[in-house]
Amino acid sequence: MCCRPRWCVTLTDRLSLRVVASLWVALAMLAGGGGVWLWTASDAAWRAHLDGAYVAGLALADSLESGSALPQGLSLTQLRAAPDLPPGWRQTVITLTGGGRPDLTQGARLSVRIQSPDLTYPAAAVQSVGGGSQAAGLASVTRALARFCSDPRLFVQRDTGPWMRIDGAAVWGCDAAPPDRRLLAGALAVGALALLLGWVAEVSGAFVAFARALGDHRARNAALPVGGVEELRQTAQAVNAYVAQDRAALENRALVLSGVSHDLGTPATRLRLRSAMIEDASLRERLERDIDEMTTMIDGVLTYTRAEIGAEPFRQLSLTSLAEAVVADYQDVGLPVTLRQSQPAPARAGTLFSRTASRPTLDSHALLMRGQPTALRRALSNLIDNALKYGREAVVVTGGGADEAWIGVTDRGSVLTEEDVARLTGAFQRGENAGTASGVGLGLAIVSTIAAQHGGRLEFHRASPGLEARLTLARRWA
Repeated sequence: MCCRPRWCVTLTDRLSLRVVASLWVALAMLAGGGGVWLWTASDAAWRAHLDGAYVAGLALADSLESGSALPQGLSLTQLRAAPDLPPGWRQTVITLTGGGRPDLTQGARLSVRIQSPDLTYPAAAVQSVGGGSQAAGLASVTRALARFCSDPRLFVQRDTGPWMRIDGAAVWGCDAAPPDRRLLAGALAVGALALLLGWVAEVSGAFVAFARALGDHRARNAALPVGGVEELRQTAQAVNAYVAQDRAALENRALVLSGVSHDLGTPATRLRLRSAMIEDASLRERLERDIDEMTTMIDGVLTYTRAEIGAEPFRQLSLTSLAEAVVADYQDVGLPVTLRQSQPAPARAGTLFSRTASRPTLDSHALLMRGQPTALRRALSNLIDNALKYGREAVVVTGGGADEAWIGVTDRGSVLTEEDVARLTGAFQRGENAGTASGVGLGLAIVSTIAAQHGGRLEFHRASPGLEARLTLARRWA
């Protein structure tokens, strides 16, 4: 999560997305405009600096030829001998004539020497820029001195006259150059764009986080966090209100069904006692079966409603231990239910950017996860009951990987297809071959509901010699 100033957080959290976006776009435009202005102003100042050095060079050439006063910022010192080159320095030699080219046979000659501690100036470029006159050639020299930041020494000689040193630090020195704000202008524009994109990414991340929270809020049994821009806050508040109403309706339904189940307990008991007094055994058996079916139906609806509510807290548990306990309960009463351990799945494979090799999870046998123990026991029991009802035998297999764990229940010889069993996940749906088996058609519907509350799913696959129902659960859920 990125850190922002408190005022920025408050501003974003109080205004709507449209207003905040408009403000950010306006700020970005202002920053972009400021960057363009800085760039333009800096470029104009730099051009004016170079033009000033060029004009000073023209005036210097006129002063050398006519003996007039030197331009402002320049001074001249006559030397007794040719200038010596200091050790380690670099020297650029340029010869200009009246035609602006190094032609030593015609016209007055102007010899120019530039000594610099770190630069060698492009003599050919300077002479070609001269433009056809000696004055323009010298002006191009002073312009080149102003273009490259150094501490050069300029020496000139007319024909065979004495050498003269021209001091012009005020014109072409590094301190005379205007500050170059083009880098600052570019940084300002890029920074404004980065801030705008960062805010867009943050708002987008807030909506992504909200979508993830919306996907798992039923399992967490907690209200969605309310924050961010106004539209996101309103959406979270509306979802929280809807979820609260939905949960209240489910809880009220469970309360009513619980009361009905309790109230029907006494009449059902009286009916059983009275049916026991019926001498006709066949009639008595049918009546008792009807009473059992009635109470089973009410209990099934109550169980389904409680599963929808999902009020049981999530705890750390071992899915393998839970499966062993449930299978042991069936084996204790002599039912054909067995447990088989599958091979652990690798955590993840290595990638181009990660050298992590495929390896089993450390808790592959225990299959540790967070879940609702009672709900998961009920789901597994329903799958086993369904396998025994339609396939005469149940083989339970547990397995999983780094992100998911699963329990598979395979029957033996079931004639149901995958489509038939998928249809049975609806409420009050029973198979055509259920016959007189007990149940009201809510078993798989309850399992599917519990799977969704654990971030998982219920799937069916053909597996020799029957059909496998696989309950997949998210290991890092809640």
